[in-house]
Amino acid sequence: MKYILYLFFITISLSATAQTPQQWDLKTCVEYAIQHNISVQQADIQSRLAKLQSELAKSNQLPTLNGSTGMGLRLGRSIDPTTNGFTNTQFLYNNFGMNGGVQIFNAGKLKNNADAANLSWQASEADKQNTSNDISLSVATYYLQVLSAIEQAEIAKIQIGQTTQQLAATKKRVEVGLLPELNLLELETQLANDSSTYISANANVEQSKMSMKALLNLDASQPFDIQVQAVDQIKLQSFADLQPDYVYTVAAANLPSVKAANLRVKVAEKNKLVAKANFYPTLSFGYNLSSNFSNVFNYVSGYNLTGVSTPNATTPFVTVNSAKYYIQSPVFSPVTTQRNWGNIWNGWGDQVNNNFGQSFGLQMSIPIFNGNQSKITYKQSLLNYRNASLTQENTNLKLKQDIYTAYNNAVIAFNKLVANQKATASAEKTYLFATKRYDLGLLGTIELLNNQNNFLKAKMNFKAAQYEYVFRIKLLEFYKGESLSL
Repeated sequence: MKYILYLFFITISLSATAQTPQQWDLKTCVEYAIQHNISVQQADIQSRLAKLQSELAKSNQLPTLNGSTGMGLRLGRSIDPTTNGFTNTQFLYNNFGMNGGVQIFNAGKLKNNADAANLSWQASEADKQNTSNDISLSVATYYLQVLSAIEQAEIAKIQIGQTTQQLAATKKRVEVGLLPELNLLELETQLANDSSTYISANANVEQSKMSMKALLNLDASQPFDIQVQAVDQIKLQSFADLQPDYVYTVAAANLPSVKAANLRVKVAEKNKLVAKANFYPTLSFGYNLSSNFSNVFNYVSGYNLTGVSTPNATTPFVTVNSAKYYIQSPVFSPVTTQRNWGNIWNGWGDQVNNNFGQSFGLQMSIPIFNGNQSKITYKQSLLNYRNASLTQENTNLKLKQDIYTAYNNAVIAFNKLVANQKATASAEKTYLFATKRYDLGLLGTIELLNNQNNFLKAKMNFKAAQYEYVFRIKLLEFYKGESLSL
């Protein structure tokens, strides 16, 4: 019985452990989001479709070969497919065919079209990676927001503890008549305000977690908790390693958004060649194989003399010793028989073989006038190339502007961090000095609470400045090609 109870408690303990929410770090969140985020999945589908288009364009360069067959019953007046003659007899027919062709010369249209499709697929792959990067940055933003909200809630919790201690000490003094009851009421009011601040901070934590779940494509009811890490322990590169010119050089060579813009310029260039090919003739080689069968086809009833009639009576001959000698070659006519339904398939193979036909040939198509379609298509390709080039230029300009803006924001965030650090240290000294004066009865409750609130606000501003600085530096590191991790 003792062992059964022991196993029971172990099972309960393991069950409780299994239900504990998983601790997510930033790297895990980013990897999970890339695999499960809906926007990333849609980008992946677009990339796969582009790959299929590339394979289709490449396959268009290959020769074609198609087979066909048909079988049916014809009634009334129709053409016998084996004799090409009209007949009023119902008959069963069967035909076969195989045809195909290949373009020998098309001014490189098919090849350039295949190259353009392949480049478009590569651009779609870059778009997918760019979407993943955007999601990763969003995950990092919300992750830091969750950490910041958790620290804000901890600060508010500490504030409640401090106010509670002051309330207890003041209550004792009020009871012995050292302080008026008004001081006690003011502290109770402050405690209520601190509790409200703490509740709001916890609500911000949960809201930030909900935003994270949406990015990760997690169910809203699923338990979720992140790995709490002190902001002071997050490793950051120095400004010397994140100079904007250097970061831009690295980013321009590696970021998928730049790659996609460059590839689309190449796509537009290939499409120009495709459109230009419409002005040139095309030369194709074609081939066709065919045969047919009909059950009403007349056939010779036998071979040698069995399958032919006796000589025509009008053929000239002479008689010598009761033997006929023809002056000219005798005229024979085949003795034919029409197949009936009972032996439709007799000689099917022979008839298909006898009706087997082949054809091979070259065909040239020369563009003369097609309503200016080729000319307009070529002009459109020139404009598309120009537009793609402008997009490429704008992408590079925007990237450089974003990097310099990110660097300036990082410098501003650092200056704010230093200023808030000084303000927090000053507010802490003021609060400690005010506490001592309050304990000596030299300072009123309102003044004490004002200093306490100023200290609380300074600590929260300092934490917010710390996380803002971390995000700004991490953004520059991301542009530089570093992975998102804390």
